Amino acid sequence: MKKIFILWGLLCIVYSGFAQQKTNTKDTAAKEINLEEVIISASNFIEKKKNIAQKIDVISAKTIAQANAQNTGDLLINTGKIFVQKSQQGGSSPVLRGFEASRVLLIIDGVRMNNAIYRSGHLQNVITSDQNSLSRVEVMYGPSSTIYGSDALGGIVHLITKSPILSGDKKFHTTGSAFTRYSSVNNEKTIHADASLGGKKFAWFQSYNYSDFGDMKMGSNYLSKYPNFGRRSTYVGNLNGVDTVLTNSDDRVQKFSGYKQWDIIQKLLFKQNDHISHSLNFQLSNTTDVPRYDRLQDTRDFGGSIGRTLRYAEWYYGPQKRILGAYEFNATKLGFADALKANINFQDIEESRQTREYRRYDRFDSQVEKVKVFGITISGRKDIGNSELTVGVDAQFNDVKSTATRTNLTTGAVNKIATRYPDGKNKMNNFGLFAQHLYKFKNKKLVLNDGIRFQSINLQSSVTDNSFFNLPDTAVRQHSFAVTGNIGLVYTPVKSTIIKTSISSGFRAPNIDDLAKVFESNTAAKQVVVPNAEIKPEYTYNFDLTIAQRIADRVTVELTGFYTLFRNAILKAPFKLNGQDSIIYNGVKSQVLANQNVNKANLYGFTFNLAADIYKGLGFSSTLSYTKGSFKTDASKTSSVYEKQPNGTYSLVNRNVTSKPLDHLPPLMGKTSITYQHKIINTEVSLLYNGWKRLDQYNADGEDNAQYATVDGMPSWITLNWKGSVQVIKNLQVQLGVDNILDRNYRAFASGFSAGGRNFLIGLRANW
Repeated sequence: MKKIFILWGLLCIVYSGFAQQKTNTKDTAAKEINLEEVIISASNFIEKKKNIAQKIDVISAKTIAQANAQNTGDLLINTGKIFVQKSQQGGSSPVLRGFEASRVLLIIDGVRMNNAIYRSGHLQNVITSDQNSLSRVEVMYGPSSTIYGSDALGGIVHLITKSPILSGDKKFHTTGSAFTRYSSVNNEKTIHADASLGGKKFAWFQSYNYSDFGDMKMGSNYLSKYPNFGRRSTYVGNLNGVDTVLTNSDDRVQKFSGYKQWDIIQKLLFKQNDHISHSLNFQLSNTTDVPRYDRLQDTRDFGGSIGRTLRYAEWYYGPQKRILGAYEFNATKLGFADALKANINFQDIEESRQTREYRRYDRFDSQVEKVKVFGITISGRKDIGNSELTVGVDAQFNDVKSTATRTNLTTGAVNKIATRYPDGKNKMNNFGLFAQHLYKFKNKKLVLNDGIRFQSINLQSSVTDNSFFNLPDTAVRQHSFAVTGNIGLVYTPVKSTIIKTSISSGFRAPNIDDLAKVFESNTAAKQVVVPNAEIKPEYTYNFDLTIAQRIADRVTVELTGFYTLFRNAILKAPFKLNGQDSIIYNGVKSQVLANQNVNKANLYGFTFNLAADIYKGLGFSSTLSYTKGSFKTDASKTSSVYEKQPNGTYSLVNRNVTSKPLDHLPPLMGKTSITYQHKIINTEVSLLYNGWKRLDQYNADGEDNAQYATVDGMPSWITLNWKGSVQVIKNLQVQLGVDNILDRNYRAFASGFSAGGRNFLIGLRANW
């Protein structure tokens, strides 16, 4: 961590020497922190970023194209501001201010992606959006429940896709783009095409994207203390019809990590008149089987002649399908409202887990989850003097069907097994009423933000076949009610300085995954999670302060600090099922855990951003983020913690403690880059970096995955990267890049999948 602080400080000092030179360049790096930018996520309607008290970042279409990322998760990583965990190549789980998965709300085109089975561990749902079809991404940091309801504890990632474009005064207008890319580190091949055809009243947009990812190869530059970290020396293959542990010919290749994905988007726009428009939005995302790479590394002692060896012959997610259909109505100047928006949407989602242990041909297990979600949002905005008032209602209805079977591959016999979620009816319905208000004081230096939300959640879940676990409760019904809100001030004492402060609250109601799931949590520690119908909603209460300073229209410095109180936090902790603290699960005696409401947890941290124009198209930017947090424990009970021993090693011990680290908290992280743009050339040299995460800062009962780290935790890392593009002709651009130039071997914290080594990429991008 000290090395990263020193490096970051030196880079800023180097920059300051250049910054003394005067320049009149308009397209500056300083404008990357654009306080005038228009955003829509904060109130459902267009508003300038400078008027919003909440911390918001915008990833523009230009930045998306220049990042040239392999998926949406990698796009977020490339900002240096958003930590992303990966359990497999086909996975990306964003972390905002120490909150992850079901505590971060994903939205696409105004539609909630979070559903009743979003888990609290690690998710891969963000990659079901095609980053090449995005027009922008808006990231809101901190509780955002006023407008969007449950789940927005750490913030929101709002993915906004491209839209059809009307012709305006012309009879007909066409735009489009095409893109293809090859990456050497995983033999990736991607092809993308989209087009918009527009008349004066009707417009149509179509997008196609296909990616083929091979097995990822990790870097060769290992830390001397961990020369074998992450190496894939063996794997389970099929030799003459028999599971056999084989030697990997190249142990840096992460065998069985590749997959394929395709995405289709179609939109139709009808402009009824100058004030009313209608749009239809259809999206399809699908994959091949996606290997769960971290679990393919797990080992188990089978005893007898087999002994300890790789546990799984097969562990993969079945095709992950996401289908979305949405109708949106937009109107302006209606008299009673200056703007009105209504969105009716339907999602059909399917995911599955397929597993088979080594040489267990009689036990090919398949768990399939199908989720259907119907949603509706109606909101209106009215300008009254210096006030802007947005009010709205929304609802979301979830229906979950869970099935599971075990197939004997030798005989073909198929039997029922325990489902991941209850095998009866699983329904979760959300109803919300919200209001968001903005008042611009007459002195034009103060802007007030305030809002409130009332939310009702109904959940019911039932078990039809209780023979597998003999659960004490076969039916769960919950009704939750939450009131959340926000208040904040934006103060602009002079044009070049903005000070923002806000207090906001957020909540997350327990979903089907929290209340009723049975699953294996930690294969190394032999733990299994069982249902607990007694958990209640969790809440966050957050204080934010942001100071942004523009210097000579060339340098922008922005510092944001936050402090969050996390109450009724739902965390896994030791539990008893039918009076027993352990049960036999998948043939292994496992400790029983259950989700429970921990009384109190506190988080705090900061983000520092610096962006500047050095000289005529030469820009500099740097960001650094830090998050810390812990929850209080019952000192009268023992807890599992990692403890540093006198000899410098770490051990898992049980002892009485008053606090434990929260899981999901990323280490110190950031990005520093130098960019240059001149006529047809655009290039960037960047450093991405993460600090150490020592083992005693891991949560032993959470989702930090110590089994996939080194004996000391997850080492710090820095990668050097270069990306550039050349406009060869008017509508054609060649993109080149080298990621991880020094071929560093590393993993992101809590990940069971190693990042790619040195990667050469080439792409062609056409626009018209």
